[in-house]
Amino acid sequence: MTNYLPLMEAAARSAGAAILEVYAEDDFGVETKGDDSPLTRADLAAHRIILAALEAGASDVPVLSEESTDVTYEERSTWEKYFLVDPLDGTKEFINRNGEFTVNIAYIEFGVPVQGVVYVPVKDVLYEGDQLNSTGARVTRDGQSEPIKARVLESTSSLTIVASRRHGGDALEKCLEVLRQHFDEIDTTNMGSSLKLCLVAEGKADLYPRLAPTSEWDTAAAQAVVEAAGGQVVDVSLNTLRYNAKEDILNPFFYVISDPSFDWKRVLSQVEIG
Repeated sequence: MTNYLPLMEAAARSAGAAILEVYAEDDFGVETKGDDSPLTRADLAAHRIILAALEAGASDVPVLSEESTDVTYEERSTWEKYFLVDPLDGTKEFINRNGEFTVNIAYIEFGVPVQGVVYVPVKDVLYEGDQLNSTGARVTRDGQSEPIKARVLESTSSLTIVASRRHGGDALEKCLEVLRQHFDEIDTTNMGSSLKLCLVAEGKADLYPRLAPTSEWDTAAAQAVVEAAGGQVVDVSLNTLRYNAKEDILNPFFYVISDPSFDWKRVLSQVEIG
């Protein structure tokens, strides 16, 4: 039985410790990458630690990290299994010192994120999901691990939405306008990084509409957690997100839903995209 979760958890925690060392300093060594996104010494330190740990523990499985610079699509298109890593998801939140950043490590087979770890260094909270061995999703806090489940949407009286702290704009507002027509009350929480997906997995939110760009390493680990908890991550046509199927690493716009049995097609098909 394949189980990379212990390896991924150890790597994420080691990376988190290195991130917190930089977080405690005055100078993060901020640079700007080619896509205008920020890069810090913490991103690079976490990247190096995770790659070394995965290479030592699973040398036969290739790795694609956000900070990888030498992996072509020609090479990775042949991968049937691989690790997909965001060493520091939420770099802007890190720079702003609000604690809403994570370490994301996913194990992917045939385009499906079957195992995932999302670690929150500031709070020492770790989410994990395992679809490979059907053991479900868990969260570990204060040294105590417990199972988590995405919640059932039992009525249209209320809806809890989690939204990006920095993205959304007009597209999100159009989505909210549609949702207000179907739900009596809507409660919205704004948050950074992949923590938004984890809130859905943990049963604390019903929907996360992401109608702005993301990359595959931003979502894969948390998608594994969401789906192991019983939720789904789907594009705007309600097809499940899949990975490494194209040269472009960008995700389509997507929704994270807690209850796949709810008639989301009836509601979300009314949202105008683009």
